[in-house]
Amino acid sequence: MSTLRRLWALGTGRFGILIVVSLIVVALVSLVWTPFDPAAVDARARWSDPSWPHVLGTDNNGRDIASLLMAGTRTTIVVAVGAGVVASVLGIALAALGSLTARWIRESVAVLVDILIAFPVLIIAMMISAVWGGSLAVVIWAVGIGFGVNIARVTRPELRRVMQSDFVLAGRASGLTTWQNLTRHLLPNVAPVFIVQLSWGMAVAVLAEASLSYLGFGAPLTQPSWGVLLNDLQAYIAVHPLTVVWPGLAITLTVLGLNLLGDALREAADPTLAERAPAARTHVPGVVA
Repeated sequence: MSTLRRLWALGTGRFGILIVVSLIVVALVSLVWTPFDPAAVDARARWSDPSWPHVLGTDNNGRDIASLLMAGTRTTIVVAVGAGVVASVLGIALAALGSLTARWIRESVAVLVDILIAFPVLIIAMMISAVWGGSLAVVIWAVGIGFGVNIARVTRPELRRVMQSDFVLAGRASGLTTWQNLTRHLLPNVAPVFIVQLSWGMAVAVLAEASLSYLGFGAPLTQPSWGVLLNDLQAYIAVHPLTVVWPGLAITLTVLGLNLLGDALREAADPTLAERAPAARTHVPGVVA
């Protein structure tokens, strides 16, 4: 609870929490209600300006943009959570193999991580999508694999540091197995670092899904997605520029919120920064590559 209070005390933390909560609420509401059917086409309402009942206007097919954005929130959350799960499993597995196994396995894992980390996440996603075709499953696995390597690289040295702690050595001396030490002592102590990396990875997943869908490698055209909507509307940006603003703003706020939340989590979870919480209100987060 103390970490949560420190997180809420940070302006970046509050902003990130509000963005995440808003996404979840909108996604849940869209399951049972949207202003209009996102797939409904109304030729008579094409390019309606923002007004009642189309509060954000309509697109070239007469579809309600607000309804499309609400339905697209579900796609965004599915990709972010799915990629986060894949990245978590892969990252923890690689970090454990690179810390708790024989020397030749540790060195092999370190070399593998160094090789994979040289490829940007989006490049990995595009390569996998080019082979297996565009779908949300491909985006989830591609981003999960790409960012799982980043998690492994950051978590591995933390695991090795915690392994030298007295309580870990005492657990080993008392007969705990490697798996028991990992689950009881090691993972809980590297959780703050892991959670921060995970939040940044979910932000990358949102941006990757939108980018790949925009390029035609992500969500199918029949599935509501912010990237697909942006791709549909960008051809008309010179004539109807306002329609492009809404999906672009949704993507920007979501990625910004997740990035700021990750930065705030790092500050809130680090005991050495607890005393500097008031000064941290004006902290500007670093750019996530």
